[in-house]
Amino acid sequence: MFNKNFIGALLIGTVSFNLGAQDLPKASPDRMQSRIEKLSEYGRNSDGGVDRVAYSKADIEGRVYIMSLMRSQGLENIRIDVGGNIIGRRSGSDPNAKPIMVGSHIDSVPGGGNYDGDVGVIANLEVIDLMNASNIRTKSPVDVVVFSNEEGGLVGSLAMTGKLKPETLDVMSHSGLTIGEGTRAIGGDPDNILDDAIAPGILKAFIELHIEQGAFLDEEDIDIGVVEGIVGINWWDITIQGVANHGGTTPMNRRQDAMVAAAHLTLAINEIANELEGRQVATVGRIQAFPGAPNVIPGKVVMSLEVRDLEQEKMDRVFSLVEARAKDIARKTGTTINFEFIDVASHPAPTDKRMRSIIAKAAKEAGYSYKLMPSGAGHDAQDMVSIAPTGMIFVPSKGGISHSPKEYTSPDEMAKGADVLLRAILEIDKQKLD
Repeated sequence: MFNKNFIGALLIGTVSFNLGAQDLPKASPDRMQSRIEKLSEYGRNSDGGVDRVAYSKADIEGRVYIMSLMRSQGLENIRIDVGGNIIGRRSGSDPNAKPIMVGSHIDSVPGGGNYDGDVGVIANLEVIDLMNASNIRTKSPVDVVVFSNEEGGLVGSLAMTGKLKPETLDVMSHSGLTIGEGTRAIGGDPDNILDDAIAPGILKAFIELHIEQGAFLDEEDIDIGVVEGIVGINWWDITIQGVANHGGTTPMNRRQDAMVAAAHLTLAINEIANELEGRQVATVGRIQAFPGAPNVIPGKVVMSLEVRDLEQEKMDRVFSLVEARAKDIARKTGTTINFEFIDVASHPAPTDKRMRSIIAKAAKEAGYSYKLMPSGAGHDAQDMVSIAPTGMIFVPSKGGISHSPKEYTSPDEMAKGADVLLRAILEIDKQKLD
């Protein structure tokens, strides 16, 4: 039951936030599931997932649906910024207070599922419904954002943080449009792509709720993940040079087989990533042998190396160990192994420690289990850390499946995430994060 203070607050149109766990409204699993199912109609494919790639007809239709929900909730100043991001505001009681922003995305990968990104957007709207129904008014405005083209390179959040490179607009997207053309198609303005960039200090905080896309929460039966940060990603190309020779006439003990060296190196990379403490990962995802004939000993192999971790020092450590093992493998196989650093696909993006504490407190007060954990996948939150105190909430993914029609998060799990998000927003509203 609501206490007397809560009822009195309803009568004057605001709610005090000194509330116990029993006093705050609870998210509706049924409402959230209904909206997920409705959103899933846009781009539905024969496998039961969606092909709602950014800038496609399905993406535009899904965005129209979300904007209709935002209008029905009474959000103000609903607009599409130059980066194609949808933004709506729930006003606060203090005209001078900095906004609290919540956001995620609804675009999918080709052949994607119905929960990646979508759960965060639906949870944000659920929180607005809960605050509306209970007449909860924050001091800070609450800005709800749907980022554009997250799956195609975090385009919307890069534009919002002023980090989108002009040449990115010429990149072809899965929709068949360039990113610039696609941004224009959804209502953005690629000619002035950085005009709506938000400077550091403008926002009070940013939170993203997302499905885990891994199996830790599901397997450990934990309700909430408090994300410590989004891992950095470093890429290398590896070239192994041996000697091409006849596969039938060259004895085994006289071969300088580049593919054998590549096999040893691939196993070594796997062993190194497993042997070190922590959650670092290292992947060989691409490998090609030359000349590529079945009767020719490979004289050259080109392969990839990707290393991910929440700390740059750990990624550097993994690479140094790989490089040392490569020298030993080259000596034993009579080959040469060279590494070419290709790119920092993304830098490690730790979340704000204060935001982690706020989210953990929110989960505890709601009566939900939680754990601290990194995100192995990229998210818009990794860009937002550069302009605002940023936090991220994970909810379980069944079996750790994502980017697949089989991805699934139950209605109850989604609702628990929304409950934590509501509490986190109210706590942020009380705190001074400057």
